[in-house]
Amino acid sequence: MPADIYLWATLAVNSIAYGGLLFLLSAGFSLIFGLMRIPNLMHGSFFMLGAYLGAQFLSAGLNFWLAALLSGLAMAVVGGLVERFLLRRLAGQELAQVLLTLGFSFIIADLCLMIWGGDPIQPSTPAGTVGSIRAFGLFFPVYRLVLLGIAVATAIALWALIDWTRLGAMIRAGVDDAPIARVVGIKVSGLFTLIFCLGAALAAFAGVIGAPILSVYPGLDVDMLPLALIVVILGGTGSLLGALVGSFVIGFLYNFGQAMLPDLAYVILFLPMVLVLVLRPQGLFGRMLP
Repeated sequence: MPADIYLWATLAVNSIAYGGLLFLLSAGFSLIFGLMRIPNLMHGSFFMLGAYLGAQFLSAGLNFWLAALLSGLAMAVVGGLVERFLLRRLAGQELAQVLLTLGFSFIIADLCLMIWGGDPIQPSTPAGTVGSIRAFGLFFPVYRLVLLGIAVATAIALWALIDWTRLGAMIRAGVDDAPIARVVGIKVSGLFTLIFCLGAALAAFAGVIGAPILSVYPGLDVDMLPLALIVVILGGTGSLLGALVGSFVIGFLYNFGQAMLPDLAYVILFLPMVLVLVLRPQGLFGRMLP
C-alpha cells in the first residue's frame, strides 16, 4: 500500500477515535451550557482529575474499567456538591459563576500537581484490547476501536434518555426555555444538579479511558478544555447531535492539522469556530439562547 494512503488512513482512524473521546468530554458540557447558560470552566479539570484518580485506582490494583467507573462516580459527587452549594448560590450571576469555575480549575490543577507530581503518568492499555486488527491492508488498534464503540454506545444512550424519557423531556424543556419550564412545575434546579453530575462523570470517565492514548500530565485540563469549547460552539449549546458532529469534525481537524500543516494547526482548528460565531452564533444544530 502506498505510504501516503497508509498515512491518511492511520490519521483517519486516530481522528475518529479522538472524536469519540471528545464527544464523551463535550456531551455533558454542551447540556450544562444549554441549561445553565454559562461555560463551566471546570470541565477540563474534571477530565484531568478523573484521569489522575483512575491512574491511582489502577496503581492500587483495580480493573481498568472499574477504575474508570469509580472515577466517574467520584467526579459526579464533586460536581454535584459544587453545583448545589456554590453555583446555585450565584444563580443569575453569570460572571461570578464563570470566575468561580475558573478559580476551581486552578485549585484542582495545583492539587493534582501537589499530589501526583509533575511527571506524566502513562496507564497501560487494558487487557483484551492490546494489539491491532488487520483489514484492507491496514492495521486498526483494538483499543481505539473500543473507545469509538464506547462513544457510540454513550451517544445512543444519551439520545434515548433525552428523546424518549420523561426526564429527557424535562431536560429539553429546561434547555429551550428554563423560565417557562419552572412555570409548568419542572424543578430546573434539580435538573442543573443532575446534568452537572452527568457531565462531570462523563468527563472523568473520558479522562480515564483516554489516558492510555494521551497520558496524564499537569496541563491536560488546559489542553482539553478549549477543544470542548470549540465543539460546543460549533455544534450548538444543548444539542447532543451538535456535540457528536462537532466532536468528530474537531477530531479530524486536530489530527490532520497537526500532521499536515503543523505551523497552521491552531488556525485550522479555530477558524471554523470563528466562522460559526460570525455566521451562525447558535451553532450548527443549536438554537438561539433567550
